Amino acid sequence: MNEINIEKFGVFISNKRKELGMTQKELAEKLFLSDKAVSKWERGVSQS
Repeated sequence: MNEINIEKFGVFISNKRKELGMTQKELAEKLFLSDKAVSKWERGVSQS
């Protein structure tokens, strides 16, 4: 089974969010999460 590289995942999420012209808060609202969760993903601190 492949393991997800959380740093690459964070960069991917950040790039896609910026491509769409969204803030972390806007993305979080669409995903029913907090903007702090999105920030942690993008920094590679957490995946959950």
